[in-house]
Amino acid sequence: MADVLKKVPVREQAPKVRATNFEEVCLGYNKEEAMEEANRCLGCKKAKCMEGCPVSINIPGFVHEVKEGNFEKAYQIIGESSALPAVCGRVCPQETQCEGRCIRGMKGEAVSIGKLERFVADWAKENGIKPVPAAQKNGHKVAVIGSGPSGLTCAGDLAKMGYDVTIFEALHKAGGVLVYGIPEFRLPKDKVVAAEVENVKSLGVKIETNVIIGKSVTIDELLKDEGFEAVFIGSGAGLPMFMGIPGEQANGVFSANEYLTRNNLMKAFREDYDTPIAHGKKVAVVGGGNVAMDAARTALRLGAEVHIIYRRSEAELPARKEEVHHAKEEGVQFDLLCNPVEILTDDKDWVTGIKCIRMELGEPDASGRRRPVEIPGSEFTIDVDTVIMSLGTSPNPLISSTTIGLDVNKRKCIIADEEFGKTSKEGVYAGGDAVTGAATVILAMGAGKAGARGIDEYIKSKYAK
Repeated sequence: MADVLKKVPVREQAPKVRATNFEEVCLGYNKEEAMEEANRCLGCKKAKCMEGCPVSINIPGFVHEVKEGNFEKAYQIIGESSALPAVCGRVCPQETQCEGRCIRGMKGEAVSIGKLERFVADWAKENGIKPVPAAQKNGHKVAVIGSGPSGLTCAGDLAKMGYDVTIFEALHKAGGVLVYGIPEFRLPKDKVVAAEVENVKSLGVKIETNVIIGKSVTIDELLKDEGFEAVFIGSGAGLPMFMGIPGEQANGVFSANEYLTRNNLMKAFREDYDTPIAHGKKVAVVGGGNVAMDAARTALRLGAEVHIIYRRSEAELPARKEEVHHAKEEGVQFDLLCNPVEILTDDKDWVTGIKCIRMELGEPDASGRRRPVEIPGSEFTIDVDTVIMSLGTSPNPLISSTTIGLDVNKRKCIIADEEFGKTSKEGVYAGGDAVTGAATVILAMGAGKAGARGIDEYIKSKYAK
């Protein structure tokens, strides 16, 4: 009899093997493993796990069906709440959300809810199971800007309600941050993202790529001239932040956004693609979030010795523990409690090193984490030829600056209410990173669901008058 206090282990590629390829690290459960893990669920009547899920999946319901071997039914239950289960099962921070609330985790290890969700979604794809479209259209047109997690979720929910939905995507491929931001070894593009996008399209959603809202067409034109009755803005946050230190404009300095976009969306890691990317021999990644881990592990796979430079200690790293663990296993080096003060260059302005200062932790700041304080006279240099800045992103101001009456805050994030995504402009709703700044996939999906509810209520109220 298996130990019910411990999770069924998940098979993974060995660290030394996966550090040399872009294949998926985690191999997932097979049918027998999934059913055994589902058997650990206590089936709580008042399920705390659901309270931790931003899209309120009926977790006990779908896990019960997995336990019974009813995988299609499990997929239908997840599909009532989530348009992207194969994505969420791979990249959600379950340890702080559903699994973080799991009662089983109070004594023993929490149920592997994320890995079970992934299994169900992958099984459905392999067996040709699709989400169920609306029985009939309601005759109302809605535009969605951006095909990332918030846009796909909003579009999927509206389509299920009967709306005629068109997504406008600026890039040449749909998926948003799922295709340009998250590496192949965490989220396979063809096997997972493209399949999830096709599922949303199977609900009747149309996707137009290479359309830059604010240049190709404005929101005001969509509402006034194109016959759309409402618009949801899910355009993400793709504008990178920098430190403002000397040498930051040098050759060999990248934003994590550019570095990952080249590698993920433009397939720079493949020899049959001509996309140029820096194959640094010694790379410094500045930052400690999930994006920093993604950039570091990508650089490692491209052949570099990689250092992550982070100004706080390991306890304050904002990245998921699983990502930090995988990065360490693969050989990424962590230079903690230090902060860059200058990027050093040669006479041709190419990066030769990064000068840092050691830090110590003082009193907590507004985030609740202890504030890093410089230790005078502790400067030191790391020899590197490439620096990747992973300090967060903010929304591109193009949409807000070309839309009349759309209010933004000082960070250029669109101001929208949390319950329905309602903005200051009538008929315009927003959610995800365009509102919050860079956050998680699942929170963006929750905002997409809220926007769909808001738009549905708005359009229904217009015709009730």
